[in-house]
Amino acid sequence: MNTYLFDEFEPVTPAAWKQKIQADLKGADYNEHLLWKTEEGITVKPFYTKEDRTNIQIKLPKKGYNICQTIFIDDEKIANFLAVDALKRGANSIQFKASKKFDYTIVLKNIDVKFTIIYFKFSFLDADFQVELSRFCNSDKAYFQTDIIDNLAESGNWFINLKEDHQQLEKIVSATNNCISVSGDLCQNAGANITQQLAYTLAHANEYLNHFGKDVASKIHFNFAVGSNYFFEIAKLRAFRILWESLLKEYDIKNVEAHIFTQPSLRNKTIYDYNVNMLRTTSECMSAILGGSNTISNISYDEIYHKSNEFGERISRNQLLILQQESYLKEAQNFADGAYYIETITNQLAEKALEIFQQIEKAGGFLHQLKEGIIQRKMNESALKEEEKFNAKKIVLLGTNMQMNTADKMKQDLDLYPFVKQRHIKTIITPIIRKRLSETLEKQRLDNE
Repeated sequence: MNTYLFDEFEPVTPAAWKQKIQADLKGADYNEHLLWKTEEGITVKPFYTKEDRTNIQIKLPKKGYNICQTIFIDDEKIANFLAVDALKRGANSIQFKASKKFDYTIVLKNIDVKFTIIYFKFSFLDADFQVELSRFCNSDKAYFQTDIIDNLAESGNWFINLKEDHQQLEKIVSATNNCISVSGDLCQNAGANITQQLAYTLAHANEYLNHFGKDVASKIHFNFAVGSNYFFEIAKLRAFRILWESLLKEYDIKNVEAHIFTQPSLRNKTIYDYNVNMLRTTSECMSAILGGSNTISNISYDEIYHKSNEFGERISRNQLLILQQESYLKEAQNFADGAYYIETITNQLAEKALEIFQQIEKAGGFLHQLKEGIIQRKMNESALKEEEKFNAKKIVLLGTNMQMNTADKMKQDLDLYPFVKQRHIKTIITPIIRKRLSETLEKQRLDNE
């Protein structure tokens, strides 16, 4: 006869656990002492049981995640060399960034575009060039991270103007696949809380669905940034897939899953005690993996103050390779299934974000609220709360606002300006600014070196 160790014990109900906890508190209030309320309005309990399971089925990638190397195209031959080298060293995906048109025949030389997932992120808008490049690739593995609304939100202006931007994008949509990116990473790096990130990204995507119709859904993909709140970031990515599927149902769209490109956040990265950035990005990449990202591009520990360099890029790529090959996370996208805590916060995040999304839509939509400055104001309020917590050391960045090494000097080691730059240009809306938490403190330390 089969016997199991735990068969000897009577099951304990959640009510019995809570009763025991209340007895141990000796009169102290359970809700006040043991329930944690987050900025998103999520209530975190001290324990979870199978009664907390939501049993929501989330459509996650079926074959694990892609390791992506990000390369800026300045010189085409150098960009090609770096891409080919990265693919030889373990990456299976490349993100090319460009600020102007380039010779794609050189950049893509010796890269099999039929089998290599390639992302193109341009800081310019040229429909003819993008269509030409798409035809050259002739592959469903080419993704164009084109987002005219994100450019408006971040720069305060359209690429050209409202009419021309939409005409250019319409030409791109009519001739290419995987051609619209929705940039949720801007919200995270500007200080939005998690429910705001989810709601704004969903409302942002809905603008494209409203403009182009439901057939464009299969051409939309998403960019996210993940921060250091480990379990919540896992839940964030999982919650977004639930929200995206719910929105598509409203349009009667079937068999379209969210394609998510993820990078670690820059908001919590520091120039002092910079090696701690490697710990932060490792945790964040794990959240991206367990959250079900399709592709992850890590950032180097010195991303914010050094120019791209071989050592930093190799370390960042190897972090993902270690997680994939040595930490048994190669196909870990389903590991969070059945985790009571993660399932609960996933469901709560999705519900809270849906409420905000519905409010946005009733008030005229994401683009309208962006033009009115409402999105910026609410995001700024969230960012200020986070900065106040950082200043009060309720949010800790090791080596920066806690356990600082006063002998650490950085003034002579800055290849790049690591702070928000003042822009003196006329904008049609208030731009959303990416800003790191530690900037003010770091400026003070630099001045005192």
